[in-house]
Amino acid sequence: MREIRRRPRTADHRPRLAGEALRLAAGGWSSVVGGRRSVVAAILFALLLLLAGCARQADSWPRIREAGVLRVGIDPTFPPFALDEAGVLTGIDVDLARALATEMGLEAQFTYFGYDGLYDALLTEQVDVLLSALVIAPERTEDVAYSTPYFDAGLVLVIPEGETAINGMADLAGRTLAVELGAQAHVTALEWQNRLGDMTIQTFTSVDEALSAVQAGEADAALVDYVGGRLFLRDAATGGRPLTYLPQPVVPEPYAVVVRIADQQLLTEIDTALERLEQQGTPAAIINLHLGP
Repeated sequence: MREIRRRPRTADHRPRLAGEALRLAAGGWSSVVGGRRSVVAAILFALLLLLAGCARQADSWPRIREAGVLRVGIDPTFPPFALDEAGVLTGIDVDLARALATEMGLEAQFTYFGYDGLYDALLTEQVDVLLSALVIAPERTEDVAYSTPYFDAGLVLVIPEGETAINGMADLAGRTLAVELGAQAHVTALEWQNRLGDMTIQTFTSVDEALSAVQAGEADAALVDYVGGRLFLRDAATGGRPLTYLPQPVVPEPYAVVVRIADQQLLTEIDTALERLEQQGTPAAIINLHLGP
């Protein structure tokens, strides 16, 4: 059974430096009782923090273009997007980062971080961008900006090849849907069951088992995450019904390149390069290389 790791969707990656600054500022202001000099010192300290923050707001693109290097933050423990095996870094995000940098006239330089440290690394300017299977999170847009999506890891319907009557969840009335027990797909299936009324849900302990049920004719369709579905189709043993997936996600989960909010020119360059790569078919070729055709 293949294990597909999933990232938490609600982890808080706001920079811990903000908390440190607040504690320092609080310490400065607590000395007000010491007299006017303490008040003046606290005000000057706050102004210095503000000026230092403003100084870091300059767009990074001119520096990056001159250096010829795009510093990419990545978590190397999340296949099929990035994995370091014996010093060799491979994966969808790795190949895309290299293609993106080349399209921008740059060389990609990777720096490894754990998933929880990625946003801190970006906001403390240890890297220029993050390209590491990160979902677009609107609540983070005070600090960071996201490129146009390059991948969607959301939920998709997998159906038998040649099935023409199922084009979406609404077509599952009176049919049986296979899902992984307790996964996001299970929650979504229950919501649709309430809407349709007569859809039957079969639960399994893994994505592979849910898909095997469709292959064996025990279920009409399976709702699974895109990566898990693609890997199953790539590795599926012969003997059962051949399967395919509907390309339109039932629940989207878009991945994007992340930059600091001040780096709007850099973001424009990235979006332009991504558009050119899309026109060349590069992202699709990279995805097919790692997930199968």
